[in-house]
Order: sequence, then C-alpha cells, then structure tokens
Amino acid sequence: MPRVTIKDVARAAQVSITTVSHVVNNTRFVDPATKQRVLTALEELGYQPNSLARSLRSGVTRTIGLVVPDASNLFFADVARKIEDIGFQQGYSVILCNSDNNPGKQSRYINTLLAKQVDGVIFISSGSEPDDLMRLVENNIPVVVADRDVPLELADVVLLDNEQAGYDATKHLINLGHRFIACITGPNHLAPSMQRFEGYKRCLKENGIDFDPKLIEMGDFRFPSGEEAMQRLLSSSSRATAVFVLNDMMAIGAMSAAHKAGLSIPKDISIIGFDDIEIDAAITPALTTMAQPIEEMAQYAMNLLIEHLVGKKHELNQRIILTSRLIKRDSTARWEE
Repeated sequence: MPRVTIKDVARAAQVSITTVSHVVNNTRFVDPATKQRVLTALEELGYQPNSLARSLRSGVTRTIGLVVPDASNLFFADVARKIEDIGFQQGYSVILCNSDNNPGKQSRYINTLLAKQVDGVIFISSGSEPDDLMRLVENNIPVVVADRDVPLELADVVLLDNEQAGYDATKHLINLGHRFIACITGPNHLAPSMQRFEGYKRCLKENGIDFDPKLIEMGDFRFPSGEEAMQRLLSSSSRATAVFVLNDMMAIGAMSAAHKAGLSIPKDISIIGFDDIEIDAAITPALTTMAQPIEEMAQYAMNLLIEHLVGKKHELNQRIILTSRLIKRDSTARWEE
C-alpha cells in the first residue's frame, strides 16, 4: 500500500499543503475549524509524519541550499554570488547545487540537501515539474523559489515580469524603425522563455506587425545554441533587420555568428539580449539588453527565506514580481532603408 503523503491529506481536507504542514508541526496559527478538518483527514488517512524530517528540523545547521539550473550561465553565476554574499553577512553558509538542466541530477541534489540537514533552500528549477519542490515541502524544509513561478501554496516566489520585459525589448526595436524582428527563444518548457516570447508576440500585434514563424529559432540559453540559431536565421530566406535574443549568453553567440557572416552590428542587424550580465559592456559592440534586477532578486529571496528560519513568516506565502529595465548600448541602432 503506497505511503500517504502530505499532498493526500491536503486534498482530503481541501486546504493547502502548507496549512497541513503547519498543523502537523504546530509552526503557525491555523483557524480552529480548518485545523480540525486537517486533523480529521490525518486520522482517517492514517498519515505518519516523516520522523527523520522532523528530527532534522529540530536542529539548526546555519546552512542554506541553492539549486541553480546552469552555473556556467553568467546570470545564474551572478545570482549565486549575490545570494552567497548575503548569506555570509547573515551568518549562513550556502551550498551551491548546479543541476546542469538535468532533472535526475537535480533530484540527487535535493537528496543531498536533505541529508546535509540544510535549514532552507532557494530553488531555481531546471524544469516545470514540481516533484523536487514537493519533496522539500513534505520534509518541512522552508523554500523560496526564484526566477520561476509555482503555486503559492508550495512556496514564496521571487521572479521577473518576463512577459512585460519581452514586450519592452521588442518595443525598443520597433521604436528604432525595425519591422522584421527575429526572435531566438530558450527552451519551450521553461516559463521565463515562453513568457518573454509572449511579450514579443504581443508587442508585434499591438504595433501592427504580422508574426512570422520563419523569424523564430530556438536555443537552450547557452552560447553555442545562440550562435547556431543565428546561423540558421542568416541562411534562411528571412529578412530580419533585428533580433531579440531571450538571454545574453545566446545573444553573444548570435553576435559571433553575425560577425563570422561578415555583418556589421548594428549597421546591418541590431541585436538585443536579456539579463545584463557583466560581460555585456565589455564586448564589441557593447550589448543592448533588458537588465534583470539580480541583486534585488537575491535580496528578496534571502529575506523571505530568513523570515522562515527566524519564525517571522506571515501566514500566507508571497509572490514578489520584479521589473526589468532597458540598457541601451551599441548593438542596436535605427534602421535605415
């Protein structure tokens, strides 16, 4: 017979998983009527709390787990550095876990963090499946999800308004006179990529520009894929005069492909990226991009997690939505027919 989980109890009591956790562990006030429904469900289903998890939560290790999908991506490297700095200032050691966009590797790292008895986790998932997050929740590990969106019943969330940022990047190119605007997307199973792409399409529509599938290529958020996607665009029959690339690593790859093809940036083609990693200002031409508020994201994520750890957490989880800003540099320019 399969083990009854906290998710089963939450479904039976018609409450959130977080509420069940608070009733089981007596960590927060719960409305008496709601609490009674949970207790009834616990008894009827025969739920047995994970004794190992409860023993882990009785101690404090002053360690925090940080799970990122790709440490070679300079955006995630910057996020990790900021979180480590803030954690150190607050007296916490940060264990960095690079999942390498591999769900199996991510799952093993979750096992490692549970075994290490971390006090909490900042989680940037490699995909959209909630299983690893659910395991942390069921083991009563405080979690803050960054750069991804999940139901608030599972965790606090800190993320960017990616759809609006994609709109703003596209609008910048339209304002420069571009009408044939290509887009190099990231993986379609990642919400940030698809949301930026939706912003791109919305901006085209609102400005009377037809969406053209021939102007779309997909990458994987890494440099080589940006270069390869740009090569495909340039070898096709597309008439792109500008390209919106959904992260800076791919944008730098796209610039490399354009240079190798003998194009001048931005005279022949404009390129705008997304993230504002440190190298953007150092390359030639310097990359125009949409800046993510990396320090602000790291600060919010750490503050929310520490509120959990010191017992100052509000009853309801929070979703913090941050905004990006356009950084104009040298890789975009007005299009002259």
